[in-house]
Amino acid sequence: MLEPSPCLDVQCPIQFVLDLLGSKWSILVLRELFGGDRRTHQLLAALPGISTKTLTQRLRELEAQGLIERRIYAEIPPRVEYSLTAKGRQLQPVMAALHQVGSQWLAQDPCMCPLNSD
Repeated sequence: MLEPSPCLDVQCPIQFVLDLLGSKWSILVLRELFGGDRRTHQLLAALPGISTKTLTQRLRELEAQGLIERRIYAEIPPRVEYSLTAKGRQLQPVMAALHQVGSQWLAQDPCMCPLNSD
């Protein structure tokens, strides 16, 4: 019987995803985008404590990873909106599971979250 390769010999899928999402704020930015397209000021308002610089970095990283897309509208002043890509939407079950476990561990009523399917 063949033994599975240890994760040290090949790229571990768990580590791969954690490397993509492990930066502070990345998961919360994605959480907000599950609620629909957002502009920068909307994300800043929804994420108290994040700086504009950090938000810009996270948005660029998530865009480079193909999880979100940035749309620029030719308006005066220019309008930029961010949304999830199909790849980003694949994270929905993982995010929903994190939400469910967190709600259980906090022993509280579910919060108003874009991932709530209730």
